[in-house]
Amino acid sequence: QLVESGGGLVQAGGSLRLSCTASGFTFRDYVIGWFRQAPGKEREGVSFIFKDDGREYYADTVKGRFTISSDNAQNTVYLQMNSLKPEDTAVYYCAADPSYAEISDITDLTGMDYWGKGTLVTVSS
Repeated sequence: QLVESGGGLVQAGGSLRLSCTASGFTFRDYVIGWFRQAPGKEREGVSFIFKDDGREYYADTVKGRFTISSDNAQNTVYLQMNSLKPEDTAVYYCAADPSYAEISDITDLTGMDYWGKGTLVTVSS
């Protein structure tokens, strides 16, 4: 089970930190991270981390503004979101999967075994 927290309402330029805590399994050899879906738009990958070696991947739209990190002791992954823009408004979903060993881009993550229920991020202009 994956449980997200940390969403909310923030003004443009502000920051939020999302958390995703796993229960029932440890994601030692997983890829884990965040998708988002804005109203009327398709779901898109935002940022992911490979737990075995710490490789990080980011969508071009968030590079330089978002940072993914993990706390193995807490079985938790974080997404620090800075310089937020109204276009970052979306429901953010945590997802994890054990089967990906190598990707060239986060668009390669076409199927994930575990999903959270999502947390809403709203950025006002």
